[in-house]
Amino acid sequence: MTVHFPFQNSYAALPDNFFARVAPTPVAAPRLIKLNRPLATELGLNPAELETAEGAEILAGKTVPEGAEPIAMAYAGHQFGHFVPQLGDGRAVLLGEVVDKNGVRRDIQLKGSGPTPFSRRGDGRAALGPVLREYIVSEAMAALGIPTTRSLAAVVTGEQVYRGIALPGAVLTRIATSHIRVGTFQYFAARQDVEAVRRLADHVISRHYPDLAGSERPYHALLDAVIARQAKLIADWLLVGFIHGVMNTDNTSVSGETIDYGPCAFMDGYDPKQVFSSIDEFGRYAFANQPRIALWNLTRLAECLLPLFGDDKDQAIKEAEAALDGFAAAFTDAHQAGLRRKLGLFTQVEGDQPLAQALFDAMAAVKADFTLTFRRLSDAAGSGDDAPVRALFEDPTGLDEWLPRWRQRLADEPQTAAERAAAMRQVNPAFIPRNHRIEAVITAAVENDDYAPFEELHAVLARPYDDQPAFSAYAEPPQPDERVLQTFCGT
Repeated sequence: MTVHFPFQNSYAALPDNFFARVAPTPVAAPRLIKLNRPLATELGLNPAELETAEGAEILAGKTVPEGAEPIAMAYAGHQFGHFVPQLGDGRAVLLGEVVDKNGVRRDIQLKGSGPTPFSRRGDGRAALGPVLREYIVSEAMAALGIPTTRSLAAVVTGEQVYRGIALPGAVLTRIATSHIRVGTFQYFAARQDVEAVRRLADHVISRHYPDLAGSERPYHALLDAVIARQAKLIADWLLVGFIHGVMNTDNTSVSGETIDYGPCAFMDGYDPKQVFSSIDEFGRYAFANQPRIALWNLTRLAECLLPLFGDDKDQAIKEAEAALDGFAAAFTDAHQAGLRRKLGLFTQVEGDQPLAQALFDAMAAVKADFTLTFRRLSDAAGSGDDAPVRALFEDPTGLDEWLPRWRQRLADEPQTAAERAAAMRQVNPAFIPRNHRIEAVITAAVENDDYAPFEELHAVLARPYDDQPAFSAYAEPPQPDERVLQTFCGT
């Protein structure tokens, strides 16, 4: 059975300085451990073909399929605020693009497929643990309804990689509407290659924002559009307690998708200063800092686009600043609208934001579980019973002061209690990919070649808003001895 990919390769048709042509490095004994069959079908691929031995070889990079033009993309980036003029795909190869059944062009990329000219002395490989983490979290994000790259497949290579110790090697097949980053623009801007910046901007408009092509000022419109998508994305993250961990400009997608799940995590106990990444020593990318960092990253994009705004640099700067000034309002509108939905509020009145903040203050005082607090409020909205949510607060004094204010605000809404509770359950998940659960999955796979825990966790997270009584333990926060306080890049 021949595996067929209906590849198109628009990025590989760009000038040669946009990428390096490089094939994946063959591996010893690829074995498919997970195929995302619904996603494969959505992409116009045949799952049965991908589940063959030949399919596993392609998904591991051992065989290059017909029609592919494998490349490693060039980009730069600010990493924790420090600019690196050349990064690029050091352990990933873009095989090509397909147009899915919805008419959307999407990249098919192998992550962990061997060294490239951008590897900077790295081995270009990925360990099994980080591959499973990205698969679990990216697919959980998709189920939560948050824009994200997707995971098509995970394959073990039959080889070991060394990260201080020997670990099983693996390759992730990642799907994205593109892998173009703020850092991609920075790569050319740092070289003062204005024509390449223009070519890249035109490509991004064509691919992601085709409605802007006829705009009187398309590059201004592009900046506005990327700002709007990033504002909405960061609001989505905060509404589910997600911490990216490495919000570098090379991890900021111009499509508005969440990309690069390294030391990411979902909060258990609410703490706006929460950091999980082992390399974020000063809290640059802490939970509550994410909107500020997103704006910082977007400012770097604006700097790259300035030459396209016109010859008058001072005027270009003013126009870029005006666009960037719109981020705060866009983020605030999206975040506050989401908070109203989480609290069961269908209308907007003055005082809603202080009401939400008072809840967060009460949660922060005792580090009440973020996800369960809102889920149990959903139940309380329907039943009138506050005891389950109060049980999450070691000292419920702050919550007890807040609950009557919330009840009074709900009384101003026309919906029934049942309608309100149902709506809240659709935005307040019961299940998130909790760190301790992910670590248990990784341990079982790495130490025992056991993927049953992975399959079960993935199945639970595919229905995050549904009550799943048989799997209620997955909704519970970790016990003190189960807490994961640090996450690592490690790919």
